[in-house]
Amino acid sequence: MEDYAHILDYLPQGLPSERGFHKDPVAYALGSTEFKLFELVPKNGVIINLGETVYIGKDIDKRDKILHVKRRLAFEELTAGAQSELPYVILEVVKENEPRFVQFFNEAQSITTRYHMLELLPGLGKKTMWAVIDERKKGPFLSFADIATRIPTFKHPDKVVSKRIESELADPTQKYRIFVSR
Repeated sequence: MEDYAHILDYLPQGLPSERGFHKDPVAYALGSTEFKLFELVPKNGVIINLGETVYIGKDIDKRDKILHVKRRLAFEELTAGAQSELPYVILEVVKENEPRFVQFFNEAQSITTRYHMLELLPGLGKKTMWAVIDERKKGPFLSFADIATRIPTFKHPDKVVSKRIESELADPTQKYRIFVSR
């Protein structure tokens, strides 16, 4: 269950339709921990900004901007604006939760005898995977900067993780999911 979500798009006039706009405002958001996509119903009269973090959890008294979660969405159900905002919001969430993703690099394991979790990251091949594994044996990684310093061929681990999250959201049929909840 997600408690917080990051706003990807906000339509204060509602969704466009054949007869103009629906009257109900709507917001599209990305969950902060499980990366679920949501359609949210905002409270009347609130101002919501792109990228803003809003509370969507069970405690109704804490919901200052969101009335309720209307439904979960698939990537293709997002507005074009939400889809274009998604990579930036994902990267922000990854940076805000750096220890969680650094821990992934410290603890990632083999999936099969020939395939490792690290290989699921876009652009990360066997050579870099082995460099990560060898370096973490010397001591755990402490930050994204530490990873980039200790593995010179791996400059932006935060962006690589973000790209993987984006691909898991865009293609729900992927066999292996690392970060996005089903």
